[in-house]
Amino acid sequence: MSVVQSEAQLRISEIFYSLQGETSRVGLPTVFIRLTGCPLRCVYCDTAYAFTGGQNMSLAEILQQVSKYAPRFVTVTGGEPLAQKNCLPLLRVLCDAGYQVSLETSGAIDISDIDARVMRVVDIKTPTSGEVAKNRWENLSFITRHDEVKFVLGNEADYQWAQQIIQQYQLTDKCTVLLSPVHDGLNATHLAEWILRDSLSVRLQVQLHKILWNNVPGH
Repeated sequence: MSVVQSEAQLRISEIFYSLQGETSRVGLPTVFIRLTGCPLRCVYCDTAYAFTGGQNMSLAEILQQVSKYAPRFVTVTGGEPLAQKNCLPLLRVLCDAGYQVSLETSGAIDISDIDARVMRVVDIKTPTSGEVAKNRWENLSFITRHDEVKFVLGNEADYQWAQQIIQQYQLTDKCTVLLSPVHDGLNATHLAEWILRDSLSVRLQVQLHKILWNNVPGH
C-alpha cells in the first residue's frame, strides 16, 4: 500500500469485533467496519446512529485497528458504505491483507467496480422499506455465486413481491438468496411457513446479534 493510499480518509462510525449476525457466514467471529452516512432512509432502519458522526480515519489506521483482533473475516457495512468513494480502496487493501471480506450494501449504488475478492451482500429494498424506488436493478447483472442477495420483509405482500423479483432475475440460479423478517415486525415463523409452502430455494435468516445482544451498538 502506497503512502498516498494509506493516508486516504474515510468517516468511520465504529469498528468492533462480534459474531456475524447475518448471511451464510452467520455465527463466525468477524470484525465489522461501519462507515458513516447513508442516502437512504428505510422505515425499519436499525443503524440510524450511523447516519452522522463518527471520526475520520486513514486506511492505515483502519488496518491497524482491524489487525488487533487477528480476524479471518471482515465485514464493511453502514449506513451505506459505498456512499464514500474511498470504500473501494478500503475493500481492496483489506483483501490484500489476507482477510475474507464481505460488503453489506443497499444496492442503490453501482457495485461493478468492487474488488472481485469481496463477497457482495446486496440488500434489495422491498416496498415496506419506503425506498424501493432507489433499487439499482443493473446491479443484479453483476451478481455471481460468490455474492448474496438479501430481502428484508415487513409483511406477506413484501414476500410475494420478493418472489416475483427472485423469479424475474433468476436469482436463486445466480447466488444465495436471503429472506429476513423485519425484527419485531414480521413473525419469523410465518416467513418460514411461506418459504416451505412455496418450496423456495432460499435461506431464511434471523439476526443473530439481535437475539444475543438486543441490537446494542458495538455488537
